[in-house]
Amino acid sequence: MKVRKLVDSFNYAINGIIHSVRTQRNMRIHIAVALVVLTACFIYDIKKFEFLILAVTITMVIAAELMNTAIEHVVDMTTNYYHPLAKLAKNAAAGGVLVTAINAILVGYVIFWDKLTNVTYHTIGMIRQSEPYTIFIVLVIVCLMTIAAKAFFGEGTPLKGGMPSGHSALAFSLATAIALITEEPLCIMLSYLMAFITAQSRVDSEVHSIWEVIVGAVFGTFLTLIVFKLFN
Repeated sequence: MKVRKLVDSFNYAINGIIHSVRTQRNMRIHIAVALVVLTACFIYDIKKFEFLILAVTITMVIAAELMNTAIEHVVDMTTNYYHPLAKLAKNAAAGGVLVTAINAILVGYVIFWDKLTNVTYHTIGMIRQSEPYTIFIVLVIVCLMTIAAKAFFGEGTPLKGGMPSGHSALAFSLATAIALITEEPLCIMLSYLMAFITAQSRVDSEVHSIWEVIVGAVFGTFLTLIVFKLFN
């Protein structure tokens, strides 16, 4: 009987985690970032103490998000009308998640920066030697892959709506291409500013959600990096 109660306790805890992943967008983002970081641990020479620091940091962020979800549900259960204290409780819980997330970024920066710097400089140097026509190939590939993604998700049209945002993907693809072929910081900043404005306009016009725009930006950026690397 005691063993069954122990198993039930584990099941309840796991169900709580699954519910948070299913219902909370931020939890899904935390899980995705954690998977990327853990994958990077296999690629780079991560020492034992560095891995322990990363593991504790990831655990803190996920635990904070779980507590935030629990507090939100309790507040919603006990308050069916607007109350300033309920708002403060939710804000404080969200603030706890923000603190752990900022700490995670700092930890990742300290651990991975030296390991990524040499590879990044070498890659950018090689990309800048690529042929100028590569940028047109990149844009065609980004367009085709975006249309393929929209077809896979079955949402929107090639030019309007759906996952991911085509305008956001193309804007950030162009900005990334400019950043890779120029050494002028002002040009790079203006390119990404224009890309951000393009993405923001899609949200303001209610054609895309924030998540679709973010996915489009990441999609276009990474495709551009991969294609430049391959064609070089």
